Amino acid sequence: MGENALFVVSNREPYLHVIDEATGITKCMRPASGVVTALHPILCACGGTWLAHGAGNADKKFVNSKDKLGVPPEDNRYILKRIWLNKEEEDGYYYGFSNEGLWPLCHNTHTRPMFRETDWNAYKKVNQKFADSLLEELPAKNPFVFIQDYHFTLLGRMIKEKRPDATIALFWHIPWPTPESFSICPYRKEILDGMLGCDLIGFHVQNHCNNFLDTANRLLESRVDTEKFSVVRLNKETFIRAFPISVNGYMNKKVEAADLEKQLAKIKMEFELGDKIIGVGVDRIDYTKGIVERVLAIDRFFEKYPQYKKKVTFIQMAAPSRVHIKRYHDLMSEIDELIEKKNWKHMDGNWKPIIYLKKHFSAEEIMPFYKIADFCIVSSLDDGMNLVAKEYVSAKKNLSGVLILSQFTGAARELTDAIQFNPYAIEEFAEAIKTAVEMPIEEKKKRMENMRKVVAENNIYRWAGSIISELTALKKV
Repeated sequence: MGENALFVVSNREPYLHVIDEATGITKCMRPASGVVTALHPILCACGGTWLAHGAGNADKKFVNSKDKLGVPPEDNRYILKRIWLNKEEEDGYYYGFSNEGLWPLCHNTHTRPMFRETDWNAYKKVNQKFADSLLEELPAKNPFVFIQDYHFTLLGRMIKEKRPDATIALFWHIPWPTPESFSICPYRKEILDGMLGCDLIGFHVQNHCNNFLDTANRLLESRVDTEKFSVVRLNKETFIRAFPISVNGYMNKKVEAADLEKQLAKIKMEFELGDKIIGVGVDRIDYTKGIVERVLAIDRFFEKYPQYKKKVTFIQMAAPSRVHIKRYHDLMSEIDELIEKKNWKHMDGNWKPIIYLKKHFSAEEIMPFYKIADFCIVSSLDDGMNLVAKEYVSAKKNLSGVLILSQFTGAARELTDAIQFNPYAIEEFAEAIKTAVEMPIEEKKKRMENMRKVVAENNIYRWAGSIISELTALKKV
């Protein structure tokens, strides 16, 4: 594509600078984000410019006069341009319209979306702010713009109107609902029209593509071509494709065996794990992730199979998220209380069934927990893909471990050797845990080997390559 020809736009930035209030020391951090996990290695490999909201409290200290800096800090591979939002803009665009409106609208978890005119106005304003900033950066001819997710549904049209020569792709990282569900959005036509300013819209799975085509067909004046999988509106054609996202295999990075053993020994000692069977869950605290259902299933597992008390321990790693939104704040309290209650119910001496680690973890901190875990639970109630499932598989080089995977994730369509289950069915969920705990070693190895092949073949570079190839082909049409 040529150096700096690629422009990525996302809400979350790949690096943020934060001042530690306790020490006063500024840290450069990688946020917990599936989008960042997916795109960072691509930008490192091919260069380009990444535009994102500068959310760190020390971010402004590290940019130049044009709000840019080179990243990664230790080895600059691409440019990060930070966009500044005031509190009112962030509240309305991010917490309000994006995460109290579009997020619950697109996830089938029975949480009611909230649509407020003030949020919508902030959302439009921020989309325009990003568009203006991006237009300043685009080269004279034929730029490639890669927009990420539901925060920027209007951006494609805004860019296309000013730069019709730009080739624009939008990747939608979350599910796309049915037309009936989407139709409750008061701004549905503006959103669809904005998205159809793009040349290509990508989803994780074909079902979400089908839902989008049905939505455009029913709610907008457009022509849907079911053979080409495209939508024509205002004489412009937009192609709809499925591109299942993956990981870059960073969990397979060579780590000195001695260092890894030290890390694992430290975890075992700190949490008194001994020779216990260890489970792990790694999530943002979000109502779509099925954490409450997971705790209830673990409770039911120990009710039905008390012989596993003191023999099985589950480690739940949970990163607080969107705590300014009441639904998330309430959920965090609910999970805290539920885990405390179930631990009290089943505890025996120093042993408790669930070790709850509530904080943000880096990829490097998570990796040894994947390595040590005999099983990993992903219990999403609705999820576009879920990269934790693929990260766990990627980490299990020795072919140990069992993946317990919700059937309502995009990953379930690829990782068919996982134990798949319905997270709403607590009895079934508890039985899935028992199956994982009791699975013979040879079966574990066979299943994990099959899943590792899938993850290795459909890696993050293939995902990005498929999208770029599609864009390049469109450019030649």
